[in-house]
Amino acid sequence: MKPTHKLLFVLCPMLVVGFIYYSSWKLRLQVWGLKPQSAAAETTVGLTKGAEVKRITESAAAETTVGLTKGAEVKRITELGTDIPVGRIVGSVYDKQGFLLQLDTKLPPELAYKYGNLSEGLCKPGYAAAKMTAIYPKFMKPAPMFLDRNFKRLAKVSNYLPPFGFRTQERIIDSILTATKNYGLGEALDSLNCKRCIIVGNGGILFNKSLGPRIDDYDVVVRLNQAPVSGYRKDVGTKTTIRITYPEGAIQKIDSYEKDSLFVFSAFKPLDFKWLRQMVFKEKLRGTEGFWKSVAHYVPREPTEIRILNPYFIQEAAFQFIGLPFNNGLMGKGNIPTLGTVAITMALHNCDEVAVAGFGYDINTPYAPLHYWESVKMSAIKESWTHNIAKEKEFLRKLVKANIITDLTNGI
Repeated sequence: MKPTHKLLFVLCPMLVVGFIYYSSWKLRLQVWGLKPQSAAAETTVGLTKGAEVKRITESAAAETTVGLTKGAEVKRITELGTDIPVGRIVGSVYDKQGFLLQLDTKLPPELAYKYGNLSEGLCKPGYAAAKMTAIYPKFMKPAPMFLDRNFKRLAKVSNYLPPFGFRTQERIIDSILTATKNYGLGEALDSLNCKRCIIVGNGGILFNKSLGPRIDDYDVVVRLNQAPVSGYRKDVGTKTTIRITYPEGAIQKIDSYEKDSLFVFSAFKPLDFKWLRQMVFKEKLRGTEGFWKSVAHYVPREPTEIRILNPYFIQEAAFQFIGLPFNNGLMGKGNIPTLGTVAITMALHNCDEVAVAGFGYDINTPYAPLHYWESVKMSAIKESWTHNIAKEKEFLRKLVKANIITDLTNGI
């Protein structure tokens, strides 16, 4: 046999085998949705909770971001018009605000062990913060309820103007706190190892529910603005621990103030602090041009019964929990949370168990009462310039679904 014939006899089988091997390799790649590439390099993209996913980078591939999972970018490969989203394989775990997408009322194993042996009805120490952290890992519990003489140390709010901070108002706040002297709930409540708090909203859903005794059973009862107690005790209870308000929302009839309650001030603009200083020092009210409605001229409380709410709760509720427009840190269209949501945010940081009642406006029932004490109907609600009710409701529903807060009136 000639040498050339021998060479062809050896090469032909090798070429056939090589072709079969190459074809099967290419078919395997197509099944997984990838195409053969040269010098492919693997890099690691961080995902939530320490998990990792690999991505293949090739010179002809264009990478675009398809999702964020706890701050880490998940990339996809785009080649010849075909998208292969890596995030679709792994699945997003958190929403854009940082909350778990899958929420339920079950306790994580570590919390089930911690609270499972407690007798039913006993206050669960640290429960609200622990559950909040489970669905929102960025949650940090330490956040004082009220400003004290060391308020300038609060870095998260010191660089923001009201309502998201106190910049430019340091001197007037310092003078107010010098007079108020006390910066807690009071010795009896501050010494409790476990506090159960309820925020009583103003919604008409409270009417005729006879929840008064259940509301009074909480250690701390929070009321908002001018919502009355007298005449509605059967539905709203008799106890008021703190009443949170701002100048335009403060009670104007002196005899409508409850005894033994703290007047808690929440500022939404610099002018509000000037008003508070006049109330604390019992001065004649001056400079009312900047208020959007009439304000109280006198607050029948001693300086030691007045507190300033930490503005961090407004900031956190707006930008972290609800996801309202940041607007360079200034008050603007649709970026102010309602006082009720601010109060709930405060309670998550400072109470062990949190409940609400009287929350939830149902626009679909126009003839339902808007507030529990008046005949104004739900249809009176107009689109709010300052609030985004829909986004707030979305946030509050997360808290209810995860059993972080208890909604006594089932309105959220």
